[in-house]
Amino acid sequence: MRVVFLTHNYPRWPGDVSGAFLATLAAALGRRGVEVRVVAPSDEGQGGVETEGTVTIRRVRYARAGQERIAYRGTMSQAIRSPAGLQALTGLWRSLRRAAEEEVAGGASVIHAHWWIPGGLAAPAETPLVLTSHGTDAALLRHSGLARRLARPVYRRARVVTAVSREMATWIENGVGRHIDKHHVQAMPVDTTAYQWSEGGGGAYVVARLSKQKRVDLAIRTISFLETLGAALPLTVVGDGPERGALEQLATELGVARRVRFLGAVKPAEIPGVLRTADLMYFPAAGEGFGLAAAEAIMCGVPVIACWDGGGVLDVVPETGAGRRVIPSADALADATLDILTDETRREQARDLGLFWRRRLDPDHVAGVCAGWYREALDGTAPNG
Repeated sequence: MRVVFLTHNYPRWPGDVSGAFLATLAAALGRRGVEVRVVAPSDEGQGGVETEGTVTIRRVRYARAGQERIAYRGTMSQAIRSPAGLQALTGLWRSLRRAAEEEVAGGASVIHAHWWIPGGLAAPAETPLVLTSHGTDAALLRHSGLARRLARPVYRRARVVTAVSREMATWIENGVGRHIDKHHVQAMPVDTTAYQWSEGGGGAYVVARLSKQKRVDLAIRTISFLETLGAALPLTVVGDGPERGALEQLATELGVARRVRFLGAVKPAEIPGVLRTADLMYFPAAGEGFGLAAAEAIMCGVPVIACWDGGGVLDVVPETGAGRRVIPSADALADATLDILTDETRREQARDLGLFWRRRLDPDHVAGVCAGWYREALDGTAPNG
């Protein structure tokens, strides 16, 4: 079976974080005998064809080199909101569509579009289509009428539609009317062999891009609140982003700068090592598509505190035992922190749940699930869940 990954996001070099999970999935599919060919955009003129193991990656040009700046930068969802952005997306869509048609003519039997925009829009109509939403594309359906109008025919014609969390499946059903059952909810893979159990002793951690949506300020306010209760706890903030300066200033204003360490951006492969000293993780973000950082923490046996409006992360974080769910306030997070730290069963329960997620996100397991989707798209057999 030959499958085309149609995507705007795929690693451009070894260690690139852009769409890294797709490279992990493609390699695992190759081990199952599925031939994967990737069609992805060029980046600032860097196009062409390359091979990684059994996977062929074809990067298509869609504009002059200096204008190829839509993909790989996390700005795809913003592009749909302006005429210039839509024009650029149209050029990208046309290039992806042309390349996908050529791949089908060359023998590909299934298109697996990752994100409905632009990959799903670009998928040839006559080819069996598996469509996976990963987060930002499904979130658009909640807030944009234009997005819903553009997306509805894509979701309806796809033979198989999948999502990485139950919350996201709900966004899709509410936005475009396409139901997604439990067999089509599957998070994307990570190299689960790298995760070791935390030894603790390092306090609380946050792993996130430092943007407003991640609400890292809640974690800092929680550390301040705990200090007023006489429960000093260090906090390590892993990640970078536009809010870093404001967050550092907040820690200073609250008088907890000495307790808050900003580690900066860390390569994904280094996250398991960083979490080896974590006692717990705060995941205060709102409206997440999945919440990989929370799953990574639990795969290290680290309990996680998330917020009730966290979205897909609630697939990962339980209400008790290995986690807590709270309203998004510092005092609620502080109460949950004290509850977890005094729970003598927390580590055992976190490790039990961590073993589940190691199996669930194992690349070979996810590849088996995807292979079932491809068979379903081709001949209507039941998915391999």
